[in-house]
Amino acid sequence: MKNDSDGRAALQMIRETIEDHCPPGVLLSEEAVNGIYGPTLQGEAAAISAAIVATVERLQLRTTVKPPTPNIKA
Repeated sequence: MKNDSDGRAALQMIRETIEDHCPPGVLLSEEAVNGIYGPTLQGEAAAISAAIVATVERLQLRTTVKPPTPNIKA
């Protein structure tokens, strides 16, 4: 990546957090980001944004697909 080193460091911290805590596969590799978006801070930010949206969508799907089974006994 080129551009501001502080911005790059901040995005790297966010990338590592997503890699550690979000579902596998929601964030493209740095090489893929460079190929798709270009080696810029904006490209990395776009990939991170897409990963956040993908994570939220997966979490919403998980909570809406399987409602709890009622435990009502007669």
